[in-house]
Amino acid sequence: MTAPSVTITPRGAERLASGHVWIYRSDVASSAGAEAGVVRMVNQKKCFWGQALYSTQSQIALRFLTRESRPIDATFLAERIRGAARYRAQVAAGAHAYRLVAAEGDLLPSLIVDRYGDCLVIQTLSQGMDKFKSAVVEILQKEFAPRSILERNDAAVRALEGLPEQTGVLAGEDVGEIVVEENGVKMSFDLRHGQKTGGFLDQRENRATAANYAHGRALDCFTYTGGFALTLAPHCDSVLGIDSSADALKQAQRSQELNGFSNLEWKEANCFDFLKAADQEKLRYDLVVIDPPAFARQKSSHESALRGYKELNLRALKILSPGGYLVTCSCSYHVSEADLLGVVAEAALDAHRTVTVVERRTQSRDHPILLTVPETHYLKCLILRVC
Repeated sequence: MTAPSVTITPRGAERLASGHVWIYRSDVASSAGAEAGVVRMVNQKKCFWGQALYSTQSQIALRFLTRESRPIDATFLAERIRGAARYRAQVAAGAHAYRLVAAEGDLLPSLIVDRYGDCLVIQTLSQGMDKFKSAVVEILQKEFAPRSILERNDAAVRALEGLPEQTGVLAGEDVGEIVVEENGVKMSFDLRHGQKTGGFLDQRENRATAANYAHGRALDCFTYTGGFALTLAPHCDSVLGIDSSADALKQAQRSQELNGFSNLEWKEANCFDFLKAADQEKLRYDLVVIDPPAFARQKSSHESALRGYKELNLRALKILSPGGYLVTCSCSYHVSEADLLGVVAEAALDAHRTVTVVERRTQSRDHPILLTVPETHYLKCLILRVC
């Protein structure tokens, strides 16, 4: 059966030609008869431009799949998933927790599959991909034989698609906590209730790199369940993890117990307030991690986000010992690396500190960045040294 056609405007065709994979509703000239699911994209001269997932509600009306005219079915999905798995065998070799399928980054738009040991957690974040959920589960069972497949379709973005929030077991056992080794450290993940699909897998490589600079006293702000703090602990005299969530800190403490670390402490506090008080008390640290949640989820929040990042980095720079390291991150797509470098430079001047850039990093390689889709480059991580 031939998929229905959606007509795109010249601007929409130009966007596809530039390598982007999204067409906004304003660039849909006609969608008569199209329902949520797979559609053919044609221009106003009826020339074929490829196939995409179509949403009847989202402002992202079309998510590009392929330029080929071929069935979009279980065979197509299995090919793409196997391709994603082959890539992870290269860039995540030896890892026990990583992103197996990264949506647009693997040309499977709005599909997330994260692996935690022998368990998989999936998200189907658009109307079109949600229709393929059963097919995806069958493919994952056949290809990877996981102990469990859970769905964490409780992401707010599903509301933009007119989809309900859903969580639960799709296949196998009902797994809550799972313990997975990351960078040589045991970490406890709550697959049912943890943020995202249970944890922040996109920082795995940055955590390992930060450990290369760890020594003396370390401070991990916005620690959540302790990812950075736990990775730093084997290399430091002491590590303090700060977060405002008591539940997250309980999870962090659980991981600490699994590893038997005695040099870790946790504190429930607002990180802005803690850093200000630490400066006033003239506390000093040899490494500080700043890894806050996204401050700019919308473009309109850009300026206020920059003020927040500057305040955090200013306070962190003030409490670093000479020769100490700052690991500072932003997961706000609307804050570029240039923006982050700029606010840290301003903070350094205000703190009267001389700072060198040691490394400029991004998300782990299992979260691919499409060169022509800037939205896939969201995580920025700077490693800086105070002279």
